[in-house]
Amino acid sequence: MSLAHHYRRLLLAYPRPYRRERGEELLGLLLDTSPPGRTRPTVAAALNLLRNGLRCRLGRPASRTVVAWAALTALICGLFTAALAARAAWETSRPQPDRAEAAAALATTLPGHRATRIDSATALFEVGGEPVGVRGLPWLLVRGRAYQEGSTVVSAANRPLTTPAQVLDTARQQLVDAGWQVSPTAHRTGGIGARGGPDVELTATRGDTALRLVLPTGAAGSFLTLELRRTTPPAVLPAAVVAGLAGALTGWFVFGWASRRGQSRREVTLLYWITMWLWAGPALAAAPVLLLHQVRLPHPQWHPLWEWLGLPTASPLFLLGLIAASAALIRAARPGPQPEPLPRPAAA
Repeated sequence: MSLAHHYRRLLLAYPRPYRRERGEELLGLLLDTSPPGRTRPTVAAALNLLRNGLRCRLGRPASRTVVAWAALTALICGLFTAALAARAAWETSRPQPDRAEAAAALATTLPGHRATRIDSATALFEVGGEPVGVRGLPWLLVRGRAYQEGSTVVSAANRPLTTPAQVLDTARQQLVDAGWQVSPTAHRTGGIGARGGPDVELTATRGDTALRLVLPTGAAGSFLTLELRRTTPPAVLPAAVVAGLAGALTGWFVFGWASRRGQSRREVTLLYWITMWLWAGPALAAAPVLLLHQVRLPHPQWHPLWEWLGLPTASPLFLLGLIAASAALIRAARPGPQPEPLPRPAAA
C-alpha cells in the first residue's frame, strides 16, 4: 500500500467539502515533505491529521469553545447509546428466579424457617410490579421512577426466640457453605423494624443470582424477607463500551455537520442549548444521588447505566430534548447562506 493511499485514508477525517476543495493540495504537500522511501506516515503525522481533520469538521474557526461543546455532545450521545445497548444486552440474562428457586434459597439460607408468601417476578424489568409492554410505554413515562429490575421476594416468619444476630450468623454461615459470596458485614437499611429500629440487610451472590436478606430488629417472631434477582449479564459491559464509542463518534460528526451548516442560524444554536439542558440536566442531578446511595448501602452490583442518566424517570425531558435536537438538525439541513470558509489546519 503506497504512502499516498495511507494519507488519503487519513484525510477522510476532514469534511467532504474540504477534501474536494483542498484535498489534492494537502496530499501533495504531505508527499513533498515526506522523506524518500517512506511507505507509511509517522504516528505523529497521522495523529496530527486526525486531530486537525476532526477540528475542521466543527467549522467556526474563530470559536474557542466549539471543541468543548462537541466533546460534551459526543459524551452525552455516547452515554445514551451505551445505556440503550446495555438494556438490550440485559435480554441475554436468564429469567428472574421463580418460586421454586426462591423457596430453595430460603431453605438453604435459613433452615427451619417457613415461607408465608412468595411474590415472583413478572418480567426481567417491571414498572410497579408489572411487565412493560407496548401498551405500557405511556405509563412508563408517567411512572418512570418505578421502573426497576424484577425480583422474587419471599416473606417468612422468624422462628420464636431467634434474635436478629442469630439469624444473621446462621444465614451467613449457611450461604458460605453453599458457595455464595457473602458481603463481609450486614448493613442497616432505611426501613423501620417492629420496634422502631432500622432493618438489617445481608447481601450475597452466586453465579448470576443475587440474594438480599432483610430482617427487622424487632422482637423474635417478626417477619423477614429474602429477595432474589439476576446479576448483570456478561454481555452488558462490552455492548455498552462498543455502542458508547460508536455513539460518541457519531455525535461528534453530527455536531460538526450541524455546526458548519448552522453557524449563521441562531435558531440552531438555541435548539442545541435546549437539547443539552434537557439531556444533561437529569444526569447531573441523578448521578450524585445514586453514587451516595451506592456507597451507603451494600449492592451486589452497580445500578444500570440508564439510572445514572436519570432515565426513565426523566424520560419526558429526554423526549423533549430529542424533539429539539431533531428540529435543530432539520433546520441545519435546509438550504441557506453558504458557510464560512473552511479553516486551513496545519498538515503536520
